[in-house]
Amino acid sequence: MTKADIIDAVYQRMGLSKKESSDLVNTVLEIIREALERTESVKLSGFGNFNIRQKGSRPGRNPRTGEEIEITPRKVLTFKPSQILRNKVNGKA
Repeated sequence: MTKADIIDAVYQRMGLSKKESSDLVNTVLEIIREALERTESVKLSGFGNFNIRQKGSRPGRNPRTGEEIEITPRKVLTFKPSQILRNKVNGKA
């Protein structure tokens, strides 16, 4: 599913114009992106949680040359689905 598919689904279900549907989806995604940039958690009830996790530096190896390198610290985005979403995906609800 693409963002265009989501916009189309909102258009069909909500009775908004295509432009209003597009603006709505883009605004919601922008709000989520801004919160994650501030390293805030985003919790969507019945869907799941988006979190930013800090990973420290660690030793690594270049698979091509075998040379040891240090992997720099970085932030990673994680998603943990809610139990409700897990059950629906697995056909239990």
